[in-house]
Amino acid sequence: MWFALNYLASPKKFLYFSSITLPWLTGLFLLLLIYGLFGGLILAPSDAVQGEGFRIIYIHVPCAFLSLFVYAMMTGGAVMGLAFRMKLAFAVMRHSAPLGAGFTFLALLTGSLWGKPMWGTWWLWDARLTSELILLFLYLAIILFQKALARKRSGERATAILVLVGCIDLPIIHYSVYWWNTLHQGATLKLFAPSAIDNSMQYPLLAMIAAFLCYYTIVLFKQIRHELIVKEGYQWKR
Repeated sequence: MWFALNYLASPKKFLYFSSITLPWLTGLFLLLLIYGLFGGLILAPSDAVQGEGFRIIYIHVPCAFLSLFVYAMMTGGAVMGLAFRMKLAFAVMRHSAPLGAGFTFLALLTGSLWGKPMWGTWWLWDARLTSELILLFLYLAIILFQKALARKRSGERATAILVLVGCIDLPIIHYSVYWWNTLHQGATLKLFAPSAIDNSMQYPLLAMIAAFLCYYTIVLFKQIRHELIVKEGYQWKR
């Protein structure tokens, strides 16, 4: 936490840190993406029940995970911005919203494509699907809200408060499959219990999640760097 505070408190430190890490993140992203796609689409065996259709999991699960992770990052940025008045914390919150909306939309889209052959319909008002749709609406509301208040000094603080109010949807999404009787399956990957899939399927899936995390970090860093250098006028020479 103190590491993050140190670099979010100083734009010049962030510019230095991001200039060093971006090339490594880009290389790691490409390696993980290639392995994840090759392992998931070619090497992994077909599912005993769902056949080849299960392979959409290698896009759907990373997008679903990132939809929650990005909002959690926005929540952290909102807390740090409100508590310590850090411009870069607000920047993380601001630039993460469109990325989170994109991941959430892709999670819903790939979920519908997956659900049609498995459930026989494109959409159900299932607890997991409905709470994920609410998350998409939250992202869109935050994007519109921050654009409406872009020229007001209180805009970032008001947006941060809205982000904090909306974070109540995250535990609802995560635990919806346990709290209600839903068609959506439970967690495929588990931290404190054996995963529900074989290692030949699991490792490419973990690689795809890591690749999507790298992609989010790369885009976020680039957008914040652009804001600092072009809009804020910070001079940077490596």
